[in-house]
Amino acid sequence: QVQLVESGGGLVQAGGSLRLSCAASTSIFSIIDMGWYRQAPGKQRDLVARISSGGTTNYADSVKGRFTISRDNAKNTVYLQMNSLEPEDTAVYYCNAGSPRSAFNYWGQGTQVTVSS
Repeated sequence: QVQLVESGGGLVQAGGSLRLSCAASTSIFSIIDMGWYRQAPGKQRDLVARISSGGTTNYADSVKGRFTISRDNAKNTVYLQMNSLEPEDTAVYYCNAGSPRSAFNYWGQGTQVTVSS
């Protein structure tokens, strides 16, 4: 069982920045792939960014060059630095441990990000 707690969401103007954090309660954090997903009202939950246990990253096309995912294995925490935010980035952001495609799949409670124009 892995518990994930997100923080750092909020209201920001377009062009601004936010950093999301996700703290994981597990002793095997360093070997778990982690990800950030988002879900806007009336839409499906989509991948934003993922980082493997080895540090390999991948991003949705819509956030490339603006968002950066990173991890601190000493703190059991994964981060999402979001710059140049756009109103289209407004959504609930969820932290994921493992993969939605595998049996090892855990979600945080989500944190709201609202970008005003």
